Amino acid sequence: MDDPKDDQHKDSQLDPTGLASVPPSMVAGAGSDDGLVRPLPWEGRVQKIWIGPDGLRPVWRLAFYLLAFRALRFCLHTLIYYAWPDAGMLWLQAAVELGLAIVVMVPALVMSRIEHRPFGRYGLPLGRAFGKLFWFGALWGFGSITILLLALHGAHAFDFGGLALHGVRVVKFALFWGVFFVIVGFYEEFFTRGYTQFTLTQSVGFWPAAILLSAGFGVLHLENPGESWVGILGAVLIGFFFCLTLRRTGNLWFAIGFHASWDWGESYFYSVPDSGGMAPGHLLHTSFHGPNWLTGGSVGPEGSVFLFVLLILLWVVFDRVYPQVKYPAERSDSRF
Repeated sequence: MDDPKDDQHKDSQLDPTGLASVPPSMVAGAGSDDGLVRPLPWEGRVQKIWIGPDGLRPVWRLAFYLLAFRALRFCLHTLIYYAWPDAGMLWLQAAVELGLAIVVMVPALVMSRIEHRPFGRYGLPLGRAFGKLFWFGALWGFGSITILLLALHGAHAFDFGGLALHGVRVVKFALFWGVFFVIVGFYEEFFTRGYTQFTLTQSVGFWPAAILLSAGFGVLHLENPGESWVGILGAVLIGFFFCLTLRRTGNLWFAIGFHASWDWGESYFYSVPDSGGMAPGHLLHTSFHGPNWLTGGSVGPEGSVFLFVLLILLWVVFDRVYPQVKYPAERSDSRF
């Protein structure tokens, strides 16, 4: 007659896990395909809202970026208000723009680590900083504002006038406004066409994202004094042209150079109103004559009907000079 102890000994040799004598109902995951506890249906639906095939969905990444930027901008304004209460207006403006250029990058740097992407994929490859694309953009920008004002002069709506600055002040203000508008271009281009454009492109495609963000670029100009609906429309279309330069060059350096030199030429060199304001320390005594639809009125030349003709010409010429699409962002399967 067999000894039960011998049977137990044999089972333990055949099953080194020691589970041979445990009832099947007590084994974890018994009856499931993979032995894991499956999430409840509502848990799966919630997870699908947040997570897609590529990780966190683009809409939530964009929301995190914008919320982080708003929080940092609030901290920046509070810091500047209490740190430099007696600062001169020009230096205060420069400090604010420099701070905004920094805080617009910080959330993107954080997101690049979370998304495991190089920061340059968001439109600012630092290895190409101030390279040939930047300087080509600067030439295009200064040339464009020059053509616009020459057209207004030919229509007897604008006079260049004489010098308003002399001596060392010419160089001092030229350098100050040059650095200032590079910072402005850096901040505004990355905020409206950097991380935001990349992430929205993954969700809805490049051109729908470009339309939305160009409209946002126009909304930013609502804060400027003396703006009009024509000036806002002009800003929207300029932003849309910058989206074309981003798509064809692959990064923002051309747009930053164009943006900076356009603003520098408009505000300092040609000394005309920019979105309703005149820059102190401008070079010339200029004047406008004629109806607002031609001169732009309080908005300046960005509110002139000639601007829209210029933008059509810029679009056609740039399309011919830079025909190849180089923008790196692909549309994601995760959509929203």
